[in-house]
Amino acid sequence: MDAGSGGRGRYAVVEFLTWLPAGLMMAPMVLLMSVRGLGIAEIGMVTAVYSITVVVLELPTGGLADVIGRRGVLAAAAATGIVAYTVLALADSVGLFLAASLLKGVARALSSGPAQAWYVDMLHRTEGPAVDLKPGLAAGEAAASSALALGTLAGGVLPLLVGGGGTSLAVPIWVSAGVSAVLLVAVLVIMREPSRPVRPRLGGVVRGVPATVVGGFSLAVRDRGLARLLLVAVAAGAMLNAIELLTPGHLAALTGSPETASTVYALVAAAGFAANAIGSSIAPAAARLLGGSIRAVVVATAVTAGAVGALAASVALDGVAGMVAAGASYVVLFAGLAVASLFRSELIHVRIAAGQRATVMSVDSLLLQAGAAVSSLTLVPFAAVRGTGGVWIVTAVLGLATGLLYVRLPAPKIQTPIPAPSPQ
Repeated sequence: MDAGSGGRGRYAVVEFLTWLPAGLMMAPMVLLMSVRGLGIAEIGMVTAVYSITVVVLELPTGGLADVIGRRGVLAAAAATGIVAYTVLALADSVGLFLAASLLKGVARALSSGPAQAWYVDMLHRTEGPAVDLKPGLAAGEAAASSALALGTLAGGVLPLLVGGGGTSLAVPIWVSAGVSAVLLVAVLVIMREPSRPVRPRLGGVVRGVPATVVGGFSLAVRDRGLARLLLVAVAAGAMLNAIELLTPGHLAALTGSPETASTVYALVAAAGFAANAIGSSIAPAAARLLGGSIRAVVVATAVTAGAVGALAASVALDGVAGMVAAGASYVVLFAGLAVASLFRSELIHVRIAAGQRATVMSVDSLLLQAGAAVSSLTLVPFAAVRGTGGVWIVTAVLGLATGLLYVRLPAPKIQTPIPAPSPQ
């Protein structure tokens, strides 16, 4: 096994374990808060706290990973996740849900960039800066999507298997805490980094993190092409947040039961994440078929926006027809999103150097969460006025407009080549 394929497998394992807890809590999360007495406005506030926490901490944690290393920061994310999910499982008031949301935000900010930065750095060290990143990035995206699919399915089914009404909705959250513990062990065992010439002392870290953050952020501002690629994350965050927060309630209205809605949502979301994994796997072939990464990402963006529009149209259907239509929309939506996300990541990585990689990835995640926070505070409450379908139509238009950001994209300043699509 060569260094690239070996590192690819370890990267996939870390990505799978990182995203499995998020999948497990996806189906029961909103319903758990509702059963324990929170209204839609309070649920939106709890969700916004998570997004705002990630926004505030993204750049410092990305800079920290660039200064002290990826492994330690990701281990800290796993440890924080254990505490966050424990508090969430026990929460029975707005205050405790807010505390859990805050801790989840800390864990997410810590984990948003290190694993991918570690893998790209390792591949550049072993195979050179012109190596094709698509296979490894696709493997990581497929692993993450598979974890979300399996986790969402398990998170929806477990409450029915356990029974006990609203109490059973907390079972997947407890499992998430256990998976975070497994992630902590995995990070410490399989993520190996080269020794740093000089271990930074506390004072050096305190000085180095702000300098790295400023450098990474200024790069994102100076490089117009990179700025456009990062701006796509704002629309993606708003779209995904509006879909994730409004779909459970829409399905609950169709089924008439929170527990049943949790299971149906798990099936719908799992189908979407499975499609996301497939989309990640076929993305390199899509680049060959369409003649390059730019064309592939534009087509995938249009397909994704069309699927969101179809999801909006599905609210006019009742019962099983509405559930099937939502599931079909999810499949197309997440398959297209996977292809678009992978090529956008590739286009970002060829524009940044190793010393700023985790920071720039944190800028990307920051903008994603900023979009989600704006969505929680504006688009989600707007559903009470114009309905769920109206909100989804707005996000579909927004998503389609992001395709224009790829048109005539400026060349990378550091001139790291994107390998030509292989004819094989």
